[in-house]
Amino acid sequence: MRTPALSALSLSQGIAFAALLLAGCTSAPVEKNAAAPAAATPATSAPSAPAPSAARFEVPATDEGLPGIGPVRRYDWFKNLWRERRTRWAGRVEQDQRTIVFLGDSITQGWHDNFDNAFPELRAVNRGISGDTTRGVLVRLQEDVIALNPACVVLLIGTNDLDEKGGNPWVVASNIRQIVDRLREHNAAMPVVICQVMPSSHQKNRPAHLIRRINQLINELTADQPQVIVLDTWKLFAGPDNDAPVELFPDLLHPNNDGYAKWAAALRPVFATLGYLDRDNDNFTIENDFVSLFNGHDLTGWGYRPTTPEDIKSALGWQRSSADAAEWPVVKEAATLDGLKVSPDGRFAAKAGRLIVTTPPGGRRVQQLWTTADLPKNFVLRLQFRATPNTDSGIYLRGPQLQCRDYGLAGPFKLQHYRPLDWNDIEVAVKDGVARATCNGEVLVEAMKLPESGPLGLEGDRGQMEYRRIRVMALP
Repeated sequence: MRTPALSALSLSQGIAFAALLLAGCTSAPVEKNAAAPAAATPATSAPSAPAPSAARFEVPATDEGLPGIGPVRRYDWFKNLWRERRTRWAGRVEQDQRTIVFLGDSITQGWHDNFDNAFPELRAVNRGISGDTTRGVLVRLQEDVIALNPACVVLLIGTNDLDEKGGNPWVVASNIRQIVDRLREHNAAMPVVICQVMPSSHQKNRPAHLIRRINQLINELTADQPQVIVLDTWKLFAGPDNDAPVELFPDLLHPNNDGYAKWAAALRPVFATLGYLDRDNDNFTIENDFVSLFNGHDLTGWGYRPTTPEDIKSALGWQRSSADAAEWPVVKEAATLDGLKVSPDGRFAAKAGRLIVTTPPGGRRVQQLWTTADLPKNFVLRLQFRATPNTDSGIYLRGPQLQCRDYGLAGPFKLQHYRPLDWNDIEVAVKDGVARATCNGEVLVEAMKLPESGPLGLEGDRGQMEYRRIRVMALP
């Protein structure tokens, strides 16, 4: 069974424990494995005292009274950068209202103010500060982010905590939970997209096992937050040794242009589901003799079926044997979703021609959506799908499941023509109870035996999956 979200009591105990570990630590050590960024020239003489009006943009001199736990960086270059960027942002508060706010450290700052034109359709602002930690983000959250009344926040933070005394996975995850809490208190309907901490290297004091633990805790500590979407930017980038691949992270810490392009591609389907991109149906004309199974604007013709005894047995066995098993809610009564744009539990949604299996809170949740009508005896099924990194979904053909996933990261098929983070074509031809399935023309299964009758189903487990152009042609 998936590890449940930690209770409020265990969270407070963890924070108290971490605070004890930090007691007595009054100054930051000399920074390791990082040079001062180009934007921050080390001071050659003692800086003059800041103007009183700008004092609130200074790094606090001590940790006393600060929100959160763990390290706050106080190197000279960092203090200068913190002051410079935050002072500049203060003059843009009115101009930057209701934008998508990217919040983080040097990985975010390095995407520049225009995100290298990755999202020209969006009103987005960059609130990354090189060298920042999770606690530093908490300190500046109100003025740099909440004051903007964001439409959405994209958060990537935590790697620098591991490079400092007192920084550990629990500190990172508990501070991120506090960030989420404060954003929810400001606007409970505002989406928060948390990008998992990206891989780095033990050479940078950021070993894979600690980063993976951070990401696990993020899932657990946000499992009760439906406005949070966790994007798997760990698996997206991790190399064979689970460290950052040098071809995308030349210094094993910061992505290059290709890395940023990959990150942007992973975010685009999430932005589309939130309604910021791909707002119109694609211009697709259905082929002659095919019938659409999805009208593109609501869930008419789809619904829930009672969970089968076989699935209940499978779920219980999985959850008893594996700590990583997904939550698998039991459906007791059939329900049709005619006329609804979103299922009552929020797991399935219709938007701009796409049938979306949304990202489940907590990381994993098995749910199935079915057509209310059965498929023809012999047929050809065609559809397209687009998956966020490491997504696990499935297509049910009268009962048996055809794995439909982010094949590049989640398997199980090794395909030459799979298009990660883009649309892919599935075709299933069924003749006399045997199915042959292909993806972009490559064979997935050659001969899958099917029952004589039954509906089409779509499954969600982890990540976000989008389906579109779902149509079927009856064969003799």
